[in-house]
Amino acid sequence: KVSGIGNEGVELAGYYGLSPGEVRDLMADNGLVIAGTHGAGERDIPKLAAQIKELGCDAVWGPVLPEGRLPEDVEGCKAMVDYANSVGAQLKKEGIQLYYHNHSKEFDKVEGRYIMDWLLEDTEPENVAAEIDVMWAQHADVDPAEYIRKFPGRVPLAHIKDMDEKHEFTEIGRGILDFDSIFDACQEVGTRWYIVEQDTCKIDPIESVQISFDFFKDRGMV
Repeated sequence: KVSGIGNEGVELAGYYGLSPGEVRDLMADNGLVIAGTHGAGERDIPKLAAQIKELGCDAVWGPVLPEGRLPEDVEGCKAMVDYANSVGAQLKKEGIQLYYHNHSKEFDKVEGRYIMDWLLEDTEPENVAAEIDVMWAQHADVDPAEYIRKFPGRVPLAHIKDMDEKHEFTEIGRGILDFDSIFDACQEVGTRWYIVEQDTCKIDPIESVQISFDFFKDRGMV
């Protein structure tokens, strides 16, 4: 159904009881590219790399937090940077790009800097990329377009998500986010994939996917 609507790819959040190879074949049979996948809970990096290769994918939201939670002080931020650099370098050798997806808490500050800034400014660009979730940035009172522009070449994927005046999830274009500026910023920094994500739906999920897809279609983007 997702493919039939016109979507070209998906980002995975799990394998749903299938092997990576079975997921790869299922997506291929439906004409869908796997743009990225979730692997933040896997600490065995060679095992993670093998799974990603079996998927036929070249990007993973992988582990960057050495203790599995966001840092709260300078020492924790430095440990995060070192760990993310190490993981990213290991995956890079296997032809896989490590990226990190934000929520709103990554825009908490440690010593005057966003935690997300610690991660992206202090890691090697080739080792760590970002998947900026524009709604969560907005939720944290950070302009998502301005933030994306800070990192040219570092945002290969963007989570495109909207929220209404009550800060509740809604379909793309039905909320308060300024997607004109967001898409302009993404084009400027070289974003390759717009990943539509909606955590909860008040309507049928497939209808929700259709509405969000039509937003892109009406703008001539697909």
